[in-house]
Formats: sequence, structure tokens, C-alpha cells
Amino acid sequence: MTKSEIPIMPQFFDRYINLADNMLIIDALTQGASFENLLPAKTLEALGDLRYAPDKWTVKDILQHIIDNERIMSYRAMRFARNDQTALPGYDEELFGRNTNAIHRTIADLYEEYAAVRQSTIALFKSFDEDMLLRSGFAFNQTISVLALGFVLVGHATHHVNIIRERYLPLLT
Repeated sequence: MTKSEIPIMPQFFDRYINLADNMLIIDALTQGASFENLLPAKTLEALGDLRYAPDKWTVKDILQHIIDNERIMSYRAMRFARNDQTALPGYDEELFGRNTNAIHRTIADLYEEYAAVRQSTIALFKSFDEDMLLRSGFAFNQTISVLALGFVLVGHATHHVNIIRERYLPLLT
């Protein structure tokens, strides 16, 4: 199924979904399965722990956030695909960000973890049929479909890659 088949466009998350191409969800997830082609690890390593402004995350913090978000959204997708109608809470990304050890990790390590998590997400979404992709649940105070969650994952990673390119890479010049 494609982005254009999302039954209800969720508010707030539409900003991520709109960054994804209108292609089959598996193809969209697969296209973004590695960061190396988009942001070479060597380039991000050169940034070290630079921040473009006080109180902003480092690129390592951003990568860890993308990984954490992927796990949470995939979990929600699995629950909704299995027709679990339990309302799921949001999460505090700032709390998560303050409680990682991303600063002590390498870009290569974070890239490896992201690739493993994304491969798991792809396997999960491959297990869903059309009925499961169209199922919805309630999370972060709104209804969202499994298909929409998949495209949120695609667009969320793209959003943060764009931020790194626009705000962090200029720090190298």
C-alpha cells in the first residue's frame, strides 16, 4: 500500500508523512534502511559533539532519537495491526534524550543499530496484509493507522537528516 492510501491523515504527524515519497510502504522503508548514503559516517564523526545552538542535541543524540522513535512507532504499529484497541501514551523525547549514552557511542555504532532496527521494522511491515495496514488505534491523543505509522517512520528519519544537513553540516565550514 502507498502513502496515498492512508485512510485518515493524522495531525502533527502529517509533517513527517508528507516528506515520504508516494510508494509502497516496504519500498519506502527499504529506501531509508541506511544512513551512510545520505550522511557519510566520516562526515558526522568530524562534527564530534558540536551543537548548532545551546541546549540542542548532538548528531549522535539525533541518531539515537531516530532509533528510539523507530522502536516506539513499530511497537505501536504491531499493537494496532493485531487489533489491540488499547489507547497508547505518547513519550517524552526530551526525557529519552537526557537518558541515553549516545555521547559515548560512535557514529558507526549508531548506524549499525539503526540498520538493525530498520530491518526489524521492514520484516514487521512485510508481515502485515492490507487489512492490518488499514487498522487504526489511538495514540498521542488521536487515531492513526498502521500504514500512517509506517510512513511516519520514513518521514521522521528524513526530517532529521534534513536538520543535520541544514544546521549541523555548516558547522564544518
